[in-house]
Amino acid sequence: MAYKTFLALLLLSYFLSVVSSARHNPSVSTHLISNEDGGPGKNGSIPKNGHVCDPARFKSLGLNMADFAYCDKSLPYEIRVKDLVDRLNLFEKAAQMGDNTSIGVPRIGLPRFSWWSEALHGVSDVGRSTKFEPTIPSATSFPMAVSNEARAMYNEGQAGLTFWSPNINVVRDPRWGRTLETAGEDPFLVGLYAVNYVRGLQDLEGEESNSKDPNARPLKVSACCKHFTAYDVENSLGVSRLEFDAKVHERDMVETFNKPFEMCVKDGDVSSVMCSYNRVNGIPTCADPYLLKKTVRQDWDFHGQHWLDDTVEDASAQVLKAGLDLDCGFSYESLINATMNGLVRESDMDTSLKYLYTVLMRLGFFDGIPSLESLDKKDVCTKENIELATEAAREGIVLLKNEKQTLPLDSSKIKTLALIGPHANATDVMIGNYAGVPCDLVSPLKGFSKFGKVIHEKGCEFVNCTDTKLVSSAANAAKKADATILFMGINLDIEAEWVDRTDILLPNYQTHLVNAVADAANGPVILVIMSAGPIDISFAKINPKIGSIIWAGYPGEQGGRAIADVVFGNYNPGGRLTVTWYEGDYVEKLPMTSMPLRPTINEASKESYPGRTYKFFDGATVYPFGYGLSYTTFEYNHKATTTSLDIKLNKLQHCRALPYKAGSNVDDVHCPSILVDDLTCKDEIAFEITVQNVGEMDGSEVVLVYSVPPKEIDETHFKQLVAFERVFVPAKESKNVKFVLNACKALGIVDVNGYTLLPAGLHKIVVGDNAISIPIKVNYKHE
Repeated sequence: MAYKTFLALLLLSYFLSVVSSARHNPSVSTHLISNEDGGPGKNGSIPKNGHVCDPARFKSLGLNMADFAYCDKSLPYEIRVKDLVDRLNLFEKAAQMGDNTSIGVPRIGLPRFSWWSEALHGVSDVGRSTKFEPTIPSATSFPMAVSNEARAMYNEGQAGLTFWSPNINVVRDPRWGRTLETAGEDPFLVGLYAVNYVRGLQDLEGEESNSKDPNARPLKVSACCKHFTAYDVENSLGVSRLEFDAKVHERDMVETFNKPFEMCVKDGDVSSVMCSYNRVNGIPTCADPYLLKKTVRQDWDFHGQHWLDDTVEDASAQVLKAGLDLDCGFSYESLINATMNGLVRESDMDTSLKYLYTVLMRLGFFDGIPSLESLDKKDVCTKENIELATEAAREGIVLLKNEKQTLPLDSSKIKTLALIGPHANATDVMIGNYAGVPCDLVSPLKGFSKFGKVIHEKGCEFVNCTDTKLVSSAANAAKKADATILFMGINLDIEAEWVDRTDILLPNYQTHLVNAVADAANGPVILVIMSAGPIDISFAKINPKIGSIIWAGYPGEQGGRAIADVVFGNYNPGGRLTVTWYEGDYVEKLPMTSMPLRPTINEASKESYPGRTYKFFDGATVYPFGYGLSYTTFEYNHKATTTSLDIKLNKLQHCRALPYKAGSNVDDVHCPSILVDDLTCKDEIAFEITVQNVGEMDGSEVVLVYSVPPKEIDETHFKQLVAFERVFVPAKESKNVKFVLNACKALGIVDVNGYTLLPAGLHKIVVGDNAISIPIKVNYKHE
């Protein structure tokens, strides 16, 4: 599915609007080119829109290109890459395997190459490959990004081809600082996000698949799914990500942490995977051959290279042997001594270099890709791209509260607006981290100024809001206005890479500011929250003076325009939360470093820890996963049916036991479950839902589909997301939405040993908030 098409279907707002932060982005940046881009020179640099295998370039180096088989386009990549690697000596090999040391080899015509580019939500100048210059001084800052701008900047000599995006780690804990970079707490959602992000970044039209040789499929730019795996601690109460040892059960690895990466590799065909900073069960992920070689390359059939995000210099030999191809630092310089001392073989370096250069050949670094050569500065910051950024921000906004239809505001009745709060004039805050130079930043102040006179008061000088000196002037502004909009939340000082949160509350006096302004206001009060992670705003939820609450995430460069469009009804919000908004005391009930998803008992303290994410937490929430309101009302209808899957087993398909809850009546279950790997998994569950808009306003509804396992089974999820679709329905009209689910994927559970099983018994497919429940009976019988 093309990126733009997927964007139109997208449901969950985080995924659409929280887009900024780590080293994982899908679209736009990486410098593979030499530092000098003016044309072939003594250092063998590549001219703008040029490529390695240019006869004129080789001639400028005093070389005959015909003497180098790696530039012979008639040969397969495998042969060409072998010829290239065989020409390198040990010192030259080591010099190509680190981002800081890929210096090129002029004697054979190989130019310098820089691997590190970022495109989390648009082309970013974080990294060593991208630069903004007069030719292209900026790029579109999306809630998400597209690949045309990346390739255009590469063609202009201002970016690279290998982008270290997307970040697809699951949000396990609400305190995680890099929540703003990824797509939420559900592994299926994050995995689907990864697949479409990668496809949107890498795929050339007409070249989406190559069944004969996936390693020959051309790439528009290279994506990188990171960080593999079980990574979601930055610096929690003194525990650094570089030292953290994630103690993870195999069940949680299969069920949650690895699932998005498996989807990224299998369905997205990503060309690179980055390992994480931490250890998993005592072993650094970058040095674990079970994870890198067996799981990613063998089990998932990975076509690409691995990226090292962090390693220790004296472990370079170990991580290379484990399957790590590239170091984004300096550590692989030590491979020379490691090889001479017999710690690693030179042939191990050859293997990694072949993977690396195969990807560069697929990117056209050596030969060019004619269909992409017309992309240039005219394709960056286009009107269409800016409109796409605006639409993505609108779709990502979540309406959390709307008492007595406070919103949308009637622009004909609102002459004066009070915009209050530390984010009322937000600019850079909206684009998060790993950001570049946006085309056109539209702050809330600028966006709302088009709808009437605006009185702007900060209320707090900074986001941390450490005093109340500006509260009275903010309250006075609310008294004078026809409507008051409070822009509150957090920023990258509070949640970011290297910065985990210590609580999930508004900072310091922000709550006091909100209450004081709401009490003073004469007109309707709307609270807008900018954040990635959840915030306990229970006080605002129950305050009758606050009519509406909006969560905007970090909405990109057009955020102010998008929020104003929603507030004044130019757009009917339809976004949904992709993370659970817990009550504030949730973080006091378990340490961030506790990795289990299911409720547990701490062996040392004997304390009970609650479950994590909507799949395993059954306590009170401020707002649940998938929550989001609209200005209209939707109703679901479905013809009541019961689907029965009667699966015949042969003598080689063995029944597996399941843990059942005490007192469950399961005497009639003769075969509790079957290993999914032992099934053909061709059974499908098909159903159609009618979505009716019974309100007065056109709008989009995100239809969420969950599976619920048989109630007798213990130690499994309450429910899990298995499908979703966004559908636009005009007022008083209806639309049918058809779903076809694979039974094994939709109904499977993971047992304590990490096996995926399809249980017998009565499952349910639940649509929406239990609006529709479809029974699915699974029966096994041996032939």
